[in-house]
Amino acid sequence: MPRHSTRRSVLSPSVCAAALPLVGSAAGGAYPVGRPPDGGPVAVAAVSSASGPAPAAGRSEEPEVDLDAEPAGALASLAGGADVSVAVLDTTTGKRAAYGDGAYDTASIVKVDILAALLLSAQDEGRKLNGAELAYAEAMIRRSDNTSATELFRSVGGEEGLDAANRRLGLTGTRAAHAWGLTQTTAVDQVRLLEAVFGTDSELSAASRACVAELMGQVEADQRWGVSAAGTDAALKNGWMPRTTTGLWDVNSIGRVASGGHTLLVAVLSRGHTTKEAGIALVESVAKAAARVAGAVDATG
Repeated sequence: MPRHSTRRSVLSPSVCAAALPLVGSAAGGAYPVGRPPDGGPVAVAAVSSASGPAPAAGRSEEPEVDLDAEPAGALASLAGGADVSVAVLDTTTGKRAAYGDGAYDTASIVKVDILAALLLSAQDEGRKLNGAELAYAEAMIRRSDNTSATELFRSVGGEEGLDAANRRLGLTGTRAAHAWGLTQTTAVDQVRLLEAVFGTDSELSAASRACVAELMGQVEADQRWGVSAAGTDAALKNGWMPRTTTGLWDVNSIGRVASGGHTLLVAVLSRGHTTKEAGIALVESVAKAAARVAGAVDATG
């Protein structure tokens, strides 16, 4: 991913800039703060990411369930030689499903998590994000800027700070890494993070949720692939990264889409692709299959 210098925020001052603080119910690539744990060079290949107001999702009390045999078989055949995991929540019906339960590198999808942690910290301190934080946040989510992510990762306290924020957000299968793009997570945990952003039963205030949702709805055009294939009005974040040890690609996508009159929260994690393009194709196919499993298929196909 090309690196960009941080530029002035273009966000509406009514959202990220001015809505904080509201202290009530209070947060790809591997761009290392230090040396990456897989022994690769400090400049590990970049990862990266891809619209609208947040629906009232709420956190369901229903247990996670595996996809039934037929869809699971279809997803397994889609994967080919790559590993893939997907989780989906239909916020309209409360139905949720998951396929695959392993831990995956986050790559740049962790940038949503970092921003959530930053907003939690600001809520705790009863303050607004300052100008530098706003500029970093915008660049990190909209353009998937790695330097901005590193600055904010340090600001929230690195691994310990991110893990602490994730405990508050209900993420039980995510562990931060010193090289933030190598943070380990599950598809189910990523849907929990999306619930914290797009739902109402959240440690994040309404203002903080609106900030994250707005940025995820404004990612640059060349990053709007992934779970957006499952519907319309996508607010998302993508991550991609070739591993230095194998040369194979991690490709991930998380976000909210509208499909068939329903609102879906979808997370697709994958690894083992020979090319980034192959990874994108698989992620999009799996996202569409997840929407069908949830019973919400967009009329546009």
